[in-house]
Amino acid sequence: MDYIDLIQKTIDYIDDNITKKISVEELANISGFSTYHYYRVFNSFVGMTVMEYVTRRKLQYSIFHLSKGEKILDIALNLGFGTHSGFTKAFRKAFGYPPNYYRMHAPEGFPNKINLTKLKENKVGGIVMEPKIINRDAFKIVGYKFDTTLRNNTHSRDIPAFWDKCDIEGKEAKLYETQKTVKHGEYGICINTNMNTDEFSYVLGVEVGDFSNALDEMYKVEVPTATYAVFMTPEVQEDDFVNSIKGTWTYILEEWFPNSGYEIDDSKLDFEFYNERCHPWEYNKVCMYIYIPIVKK
Repeated sequence: MDYIDLIQKTIDYIDDNITKKISVEELANISGFSTYHYYRVFNSFVGMTVMEYVTRRKLQYSIFHLSKGEKILDIALNLGFGTHSGFTKAFRKAFGYPPNYYRMHAPEGFPNKINLTKLKENKVGGIVMEPKIINRDAFKIVGYKFDTTLRNNTHSRDIPAFWDKCDIEGKEAKLYETQKTVKHGEYGICINTNMNTDEFSYVLGVEVGDFSNALDEMYKVEVPTATYAVFMTPEVQEDDFVNSIKGTWTYILEEWFPNSGYEIDDSKLDFEFYNERCHPWEYNKVCMYIYIPIVKK
């Protein structure tokens, strides 16, 4: 049996026993290598130490449980992290953002199986969406706010429904009628996140020079100066637009952040921006932009 097949055997074992305590010695025994030799061979094929991989894989499995709305402490204990804080620290170190940030933005999904042979065959290739890194001064948003929760993935249904409601009730049109907008485009911003209750608020708004025209029913947000990674979603037909946004968030959180050298600046605000490029009556293919505040790790 080739070395790659023996290492694959231990990788499969890790997935099959992800909630158990796993040791290098145990994995080496499964592969048939000495502990020292297995440690070096594994690192050569996978690009990280065995226990780094085990921890990273546990965290990848935690993503599925987070997206299902399970409590962070329950996930931490089930995967062997011991404490809420220990799990959160490991998660942020691995991915560059806290667990609840994933829950807020990413769709449900289960970790794909790792296939070393395919990874070896496909070291280069695929679609790589590189963001623009920009500095942006503080700006003001006026809009409409509603409260929702991460529990039971409620927000993933509430937010699209809120957009539809604002459209049906003419609230989006009212923003443009009453506000002196800086430019055309709507912002979607998550604010007031409570990590203990999993509740947060969502604002749909437009950019303004000042708050002087904001009506009593409208909500005002000051977005602070920040450095952003700006992602443009793939240009797709209207029917594929929602899936392209979900897929871009998945790419950002599961692929870009862990390998970028950046982490989220959670003292700032991330937001989605929808301008005329998302209008199917103007463009054959549509897209939008995701702005994430970042700092170097």
